[in-house]
Amino acid sequence: MARPQMLKLPEVLNELNMSRAAFYRLRARGLAPKLIKLPNHQVRVRRADLDDWLARYEEAA
Repeated sequence: MARPQMLKLPEVLNELNMSRAAFYRLRARGLAPKLIKLPNHQVRVRRADLDDWLARYEEAA
């Protein structure tokens, strides 16, 4: 079984066309997609979590 695709934060920011600061402002308000913090302190976003998050905002628009 394939592991879920994990995106690096720069990949997520590029896809969303969003700055790191704007992303972390969303995160501070609890509005960003779920992040996974790795033991080396890097963060990842599951592709499925990002797609679900985008779908929620698509429905709201």
